[in-house]
Amino acid sequence: MSKIEVFTDGACRGNPGPGGWGALLRAGSHQKEIYGGEQETTNNRMELTAAIRALEAIKKPSVVVLTTDSQYVRKGITEWMSGWKTRGWKNSAKKPVKNVDLWKLLDAQNERHQVTWKWVKGHSGHPENETADQLANRGIDELGSV
Repeated sequence: MSKIEVFTDGACRGNPGPGGWGALLRAGSHQKEIYGGEQETTNNRMELTAAIRALEAIKKPSVVVLTTDSQYVRKGITEWMSGWKTRGWKNSAKKPVKNVDLWKLLDAQNERHQVTWKWVKGHSGHPENETADQLANRGIDELGSV
């Protein structure tokens, strides 16, 4: 299986508001940058979308180390999701899980690959996280020009 490093970030101007997502994918000496945006969204939805789109961009099942600055994404997929699924996509307060549409998409991609989820503090000078942040902001910037 291929080994791929992924770095993701989401951004929102207003929450909700226009948002963007970005991802840097690296396999050996090859790199790929992807990004996009939505007119009306939330920061958490963009963080989730970045991870989903990055994993979807990997064509065949791979060993992936995915680094995000979102505890929401990392903890959701590694700690909370099994309980949500057991409770029929309800949280511990028996309320519907927010962003369940995206969590289900992320779950499917997570099962397709062997993913190790890592967290890095955002805006701390981590080069690849800064690149993902710039891509997410480009996703927002280009919304007006589409």
